[in-house]
Amino acid sequence: MLGKFNYLVKIHSMKLSEIKASLVSLKEIVFQLPHGDFVPPHFHITEIGSVTRHFIDCGGSERIEKKINFQLWEAQDFDHKLVPEKLIKIIDLSMNKLGLGDLDVEVEYQKETIGKYNLYFDGNTFQLLPTHTACLAEDQCGIPKQKQKIQLQTIGKDSNSCTPVGGCC
Repeated sequence: MLGKFNYLVKIHSMKLSEIKASLVSLKEIVFQLPHGDFVPPHFHITEIGSVTRHFIDCGGSERIEKKINFQLWEAQDFDHKLVPEKLIKIIDLSMNKLGLGDLDVEVEYQKETIGKYNLYFDGNTFQLLPTHTACLAEDQCGIPKQKQKIQLQTIGKDSNSCTPVGGCC
């Protein structure tokens, strides 16, 4: 299961070129969900496509976000497994036919509902990392900045700080 460290290492998703480079050394493709379960080995990638979001954030700024989307799907077809060489061919075909650039890849996978994930490759397994929503215009929405949390027992521990008995106040 992923530790907190891996989430911090790779906040953004992998680029298409990084996925292709990772596939070259693999004998099988394995995706692991954030809570530790694995996508069943008989999954298919039913779509590779380009997704463009053109929107206005809550601060009124126009934004365009472009990504490549992989859609993972599992059927009751237990006899077929997607092998790395075949996925590389599908990616190459998608790049040629759709003119895909080297963009971040987002993965859709359905369990209870469709989830969208970023990717991290740990050398053996593609980790599906949760995505999060965020306000893109906090400075214009009036959302207060998060205050720095300080533990009271640390106040006065460094030599430059003033303490009630230190004579500097």
